[in-house]
Amino acid sequence: MKTGLLAACLFLAAATAQQAPLTGPQLVRLNRLPEALSAFRADLELAPKSVAANNGIGVVLDLLGRYDEARTYFAKAIKSAPNNSEKVGALRAMAIAWGFAGNCRNAEKYEREAFDLYISSNDYPNAGDTADEMGRLCIDTGDFDLSREWYARGHGAGLEEPNISPSRHDLWDFRWEHAQARLDIRRGKKADALRHMEKAEAILAKGTNPDQDEFLPYLQGYVAFYSGNYPAALGYMQKATLTDPFIQCFIAQIYEKLRDHADSEKFYRLAANTTAHSVPAAYARPFATQKLR
Repeated sequence: MKTGLLAACLFLAAATAQQAPLTGPQLVRLNRLPEALSAFRADLELAPKSVAANNGIGVVLDLLGRYDEARTYFAKAIKSAPNNSEKVGALRAMAIAWGFAGNCRNAEKYEREAFDLYISSNDYPNAGDTADEMGRLCIDTGDFDLSREWYARGHGAGLEEPNISPSRHDLWDFRWEHAQARLDIRRGKKADALRHMEKAEAILAKGTNPDQDEFLPYLQGYVAFYSGNYPAALGYMQKATLTDPFIQCFIAQIYEKLRDHADSEKFYRLAANTTAHSVPAAYARPFATQKLR
């Protein structure tokens, strides 16, 4: 009897634990956005200056397409940040929010402030990442001049890392060649794009940054797409990271060019359902959502 009673209590405890309310981030990951918004609002009522709650509401509103409203909460997160570490996170989230709205020029104010904070603390790797983030936002919105400016700044900042190792040097060089290839092909400079792509391939061939290998098919597919070679672009992109919403959206565009409407819609739906608040998602979710409409 005691054993049976103990088992019943354990079962009841487990069932009660399973019924615990999900948190805002958990609900976002499940794409239950209205519920996530309510959860974050409840958190904010308890702690009106919570950076996490304000950011959370901003993220959900961006995913819902309520961009103007979202930015008011990211602004509160920036204002409430108790230290530079949390502030740069909030600044970069605001920049990505402007990316969701398709405006990299307005994103620049926030990326620049985050970049300057990193530089002032001699955090050159994160400064480089922030600059590259800005470059990516701008190439995705078609502002190629500003994109090149920020990618160059990111390359320079990354190389300022004290006692930088050869592999880290290769990393920043690879990113710079990758960016230049994409920028040149978008401007119709195919020969220049291919030259930069070959340099990127040569850097990877050294084997110093194997974690970057996944980004080569993306570059090859990107160059092939904007060269008008859609079958080749599809072959390359299918070797890229298929969970990346940008890749999903790009594959959808390739299928659209190939007049394969069923597969195009399939990949647009994947991209439109991303719950990431990231640079790839800032391009992919609004673009895919509009296409599906």
